[in-house]
Amino acid sequence: MGTPLRRMSPWGLCLLWLAGVLSSCGQGAGSDPAESRPVLHYFTWSDYVGPELIQEFERREGVKVVIDTFSSNEELLAKLQSGATGYDVAVPSDFMVAIMIQQGLLSELDQQALPNASFLEPHLQALPFDPERRYSIPYLWGSVGIGYDSAVIPTPPDSWAILWDPRYKGRISMLNDQREVFGAVLRSMGQSMNSTDPQVIEAAKERLLRQKPLVKTYTSDHYDQLLASGEVVLAHAWGGPVARAMAERPSIRYVVPKEGATLWADCLVVLRTAPQKQLAMRFINYLMEPQVAARTSERLRFASASRPARELVNASTRDNPAVYPPLDQLDRLEWMKDVGRGIRLYDRAWTELKMQ
Repeated sequence: MGTPLRRMSPWGLCLLWLAGVLSSCGQGAGSDPAESRPVLHYFTWSDYVGPELIQEFERREGVKVVIDTFSSNEELLAKLQSGATGYDVAVPSDFMVAIMIQQGLLSELDQQALPNASFLEPHLQALPFDPERRYSIPYLWGSVGIGYDSAVIPTPPDSWAILWDPRYKGRISMLNDQREVFGAVLRSMGQSMNSTDPQVIEAAKERLLRQKPLVKTYTSDHYDQLLASGEVVLAHAWGGPVARAMAERPSIRYVVPKEGATLWADCLVVLRTAPQKQLAMRFINYLMEPQVAARTSERLRFASASRPARELVNASTRDNPAVYPPLDQLDRLEWMKDVGRGIRLYDRAWTELKMQ
């Protein structure tokens, strides 16, 4: 415990006052250059960016990057709708970009400040949710399919139907994502994953209720570890985590069912309320540099939207269908769309599924 002021001598008080004066002089503007740097606020998915890449950008630009994370598109939207401001760059998925445009949450991009956007893969250059790329730049992309253990299931499954196979009861995981779960069952029924037909969605819910006793867990996190440990042998999955599981358990494989599945892209956007719009443009352009994009792709095991980055990643990454979907599969992949008021049908059906 420090010495109480009332017990100090006058000489001690004088020394204390002098120390305070000197200390305040030392805290003037410019004494700590780091504190006067411009700050960029980046709102992104958990573990979506390597610290070394952020540090490299900070050194290059003489800025500080503050990272905040979300775990779902719905969480991202809810935070912005609640009035959260101060974010500069965010990473919504395809369908959420459309919603954010509609709600006036995004700033138009300065195309002149984004020369690296010219390197986009051909099939990612005019996407349905933002065909002129006025508000978004595709960043990472991939497919949704089935991760499975070939040591247990030696014949590659070609249909979503295997997720209803009672032989694998308690060893199946499903994404904890209502649109993706309903998307899988809708495609298995020969329907669009964007259906807004109440009868079709109700029929999909009934199929999922029949499947539920077979499901070990609904999770969008760490199912790569469930596959790698052998706790599940079938996982409804984004390809990237399956690719990470392969590194730990070589018998893990990935397949896109013949009925089709989701094609997704996470995108870089600048928020309308961004305090640092020009710095945000430079940051997006940096993330899309081929070398930077390739390093991100290698670390996350997601496909980069940058065409030259595909050539820079290791062949084992480039040739892994869980990371880079084969181009001849694209015709059976479907973009998730904003279904407008139809989302209420999905919300209700998802709630009923989870409650039973």
